[in-house]
Amino acid sequence: MPPRLAVLISGSGTNLQAIMDAIAAGRLDAQIVVVVSNRRDAYGLVRAGRAGIPTLYVPLKPYTEAGRPRADYDADLAERVAAYAPDLVVLAGWMHVLSPSFLDRFPGRVLNLHPALPGQFPGTHAIQRAFEAFRRGEIDHTGVMVHWVVPEVDAGPVIASEVVPILPTDTVDDLEARVHAVEHRLLVEAIRRALGERWSVNGER
Repeated sequence: MPPRLAVLISGSGTNLQAIMDAIAAGRLDAQIVVVVSNRRDAYGLVRAGRAGIPTLYVPLKPYTEAGRPRADYDADLAERVAAYAPDLVVLAGWMHVLSPSFLDRFPGRVLNLHPALPGQFPGTHAIQRAFEAFRRGEIDHTGVMVHWVVPEVDAGPVIASEVVPILPTDTVDDLEARVHAVEHRLLVEAIRRALGERWSVNGER
């Protein structure tokens, strides 16, 4: 059986689609066993549903409204994801920072896509922040990385990264389009590497 992926999303799911396309084309030996979103209206859920992939909607709001700690949400989320027995958990546009309550359930098995180079622009709005830094003359490029997730935001060991140039004629939309194109390719490559490393370490393949 191919390795099992759980993919967590918060938005349109273009990176999810890139994974699905790579699997369908035989460029990635894996199967997506569940797609999880923290937003009910995330179009990625539609993409998954059309492909016959199980989906979960797990919102944070009921926890915050009830005054429950974030660790409760992360632990419950981990429990629901673990039911699908994933070999790898892929954060593909997932907009929550995950605490040890989730990460400890999947040690060394959670990876994240981030639209910046290692050590640059951690957290949200990384593309916009890179573009603003370019306009100030501070940088002439940005990039994309895929990394193992640790409790510190966007600080885990890097699996793959790639520089994305910023052109003098770019608008922020131009830069976003160029970054997203790299994301779609690099994420698939990083999943392939991550699965290869994990399988060789565990001696399962």
